[in-house]
Amino acid sequence: MNETLTYLYIVINSLTFLIFGYDKWLAKNNKRRISEQNLLLISLFFGSVGGIFGMFIFRHKISKWSFLWKFILIIIFQIIFFIFLFIFRDHKQIKKILDILF
Repeated sequence: MNETLTYLYIVINSLTFLIFGYDKWLAKNNKRRISEQNLLLISLFFGSVGGIFGMFIFRHKISKWSFLWKFILIIIFQIIFFIFLFIFRDHKQIKKILDILF
């Protein structure tokens, strides 16, 4: 389970990183862009680390506060989610859900 989650996490964050880079390329070339909503949605599904790297390496969306505050809320949500999972990881119901998912 842990190995599968690790690979899944790496894949999701790598894709998020590449999507942020692709959106930056689209912006530079005056092409139709990936919507902010889609960038945030990808980050929400545990791609925030890739999003952070993409934002800073490609210098993309780092000065747009309307995007940043939503992105920060996603990170806070994910931190709370992981803390919740860590605290209740031995709880029967949580364990059952995790076994079904992974």
